[in-house]
Amino acid sequence: MAGNRIQGKKIWLDGQMVDWDDAQIHILTHTLHYGLGVFEGIRCYRTDDDRSAVFRLSEHVRRLYESAHINLMKVPFDHATISEAILECLRVNELPEGYIRPLVFIGEGAMGLNPAENPIRVAIVVWPWGAYLGEDGMERGIRAKISTFSRHFVNSKMTKGKTCGDYVNSILAKREALLDGYDEAILLDTQGLVSEASGENLFMVRGGVLHTPPLHTILEGITRDAVIRLAKDEGIQVIEGAITRDELYVADEVFLTGTAAEVTPIREIDHRQIGEGHRGPVAKLLQKAFFDVVAGRNPKYTDWLTFV
Repeated sequence: MAGNRIQGKKIWLDGQMVDWDDAQIHILTHTLHYGLGVFEGIRCYRTDDDRSAVFRLSEHVRRLYESAHINLMKVPFDHATISEAILECLRVNELPEGYIRPLVFIGEGAMGLNPAENPIRVAIVVWPWGAYLGEDGMERGIRAKISTFSRHFVNSKMTKGKTCGDYVNSILAKREALLDGYDEAILLDTQGLVSEASGENLFMVRGGVLHTPPLHTILEGITRDAVIRLAKDEGIQVIEGAITRDELYVADEVFLTGTAAEVTPIREIDHRQIGEGHRGPVAKLLQKAFFDVVAGRNPKYTDWLTFV
């Protein structure tokens, strides 16, 4: 990898493996202009027995198709083809662990808001990616701010799909946070309640109880679901309900979950120290539980791993 440029050997494009630098699209690609496309973020992990395993592959592929269906896009390949193409991309690129990005997009043809008969195209790209918010942040915790940008309202833009254009909202919030000296942004919904971060779900610990916003205005995160199930295994009560920003300020712990972020604690929000100002015991416990699963150390969740 030269500098920050991602580089690999092959990209799966419309059913074929294409040399990395030859995977090109036309400048009139509809999704490039209007943002209607869908994608997934998936991780592959190296397990303790030196194999490679994709975490919750079937759930991610199912959500990709659900996102496409929400947006009236018919994926021209079946689930099994996309799942196998993901595994083949990892093999061809000789990537033992890393990030996987399937993308369904509208190709060139008609312009304007109606894509008409433009082709629905599919690409799959894989690349190495470490801790999204930094290795140090995984242990010490990161600094976050409440964004001035609100999360999408459920009836102005449906929130259950991972739609490309939706992430302009995330980019604006993330860049604002970085420019203000923070690591991440936390967005409120249009009612002023805590929704999620720019690309992660959010959890709060108070009095030994784990709280997370309900699914009304957030993406139904696959890592979020995993952490809820792992927390219940540990005997931790989980409540999905409304959270206010000042509840975050006085929480014992706050942490984020997501494919990229995995389980990342927050040590400070809006210049207010959270709890003891570092990773708390619940976040530490759930980090360990999560990494035990992806490393193949928890036989209860072997079905969450698809071996390459």
